[in-house]
Amino acid sequence: MKKILTIQDISCFGKCSLTVALPLLSSMGIETVVLPTAVLSTHTLFKGFTCKDLSDQLKPITDHWKQEGITFDAIYTGYLGTEEEIDTVIGIIENFRNENTLVFVDPAMGDNGKLYPAFSEHYAKKNADLCAVADIADPNITEASFLTGLPYKETYSEDYVKEMLTALAAIGTKIPILTGVSLGEGKTGAMGYDTEKNEFFHYQNDKVPAAYHGTGDIFSSVLAGAFVIGVGRTKALKIAADYTAHTIAETLKNPENPWYGVDFEATIPELVETLKRIKE
Repeated sequence: MKKILTIQDISCFGKCSLTVALPLLSSMGIETVVLPTAVLSTHTLFKGFTCKDLSDQLKPITDHWKQEGITFDAIYTGYLGTEEEIDTVIGIIENFRNENTLVFVDPAMGDNGKLYPAFSEHYAKKNADLCAVADIADPNITEASFLTGLPYKETYSEDYVKEMLTALAAIGTKIPILTGVSLGEGKTGAMGYDTEKNEFFHYQNDKVPAAYHGTGDIFSSVLAGAFVIGVGRTKALKIAADYTAHTIAETLKNPENPWYGVDFEATIPELVETLKRIKE
């Protein structure tokens, strides 16, 4: 069984970060080890949330793992709160990485052309240092713009997406993947660039007309899991994009209208069945 370490915060209520990554990766048949960077009462769209920073615990925890001889087939990072935390995580990656370790980075820091309120452009550049050590990084267009310095565009061509991917590769990422990419009317998906093969690849599906918090975490977790279990590039994009879209569509049917997150728990069986079909 493959073993993955995922480093991100725990929002106790709200369906994002570790409370999404742990069940999804586990359901994909991957032993999932968690390293929480902070504990929040809810995710940050709620008012008055509490937050306990755990950044001072990251090194003691991982030092203990090292003493125990614990190793990982993959390391997957999500939302990191400070520049100092990014430096710590880079050190953890360097400490546990070997020639077979897959490093997957989701540089979660912004959307819709803006950084999240807690972050600055200097923080964005520090995230570029993290992406430089990644085998795979999957920023959205906003995040990629801040990482590369290229202008953010809401309307764009395929050439713009390829230019962005090439700039991400120049940072050092071996396979940059740009998420939230629309290459046609009513479509959305992702496009990637394999630097070793000098090949672009993409997948598009029908866009579901709804937006929920945490769907990026769902996409990244399933995508990371698919790469860990050996699924090919384009098929990995398809699995992650289709599962995310299916989960959004199912959530829209919920009469309770859970605005704070999607009903991924109800769609895990479909994800498991998809993976079974691939293995057959």
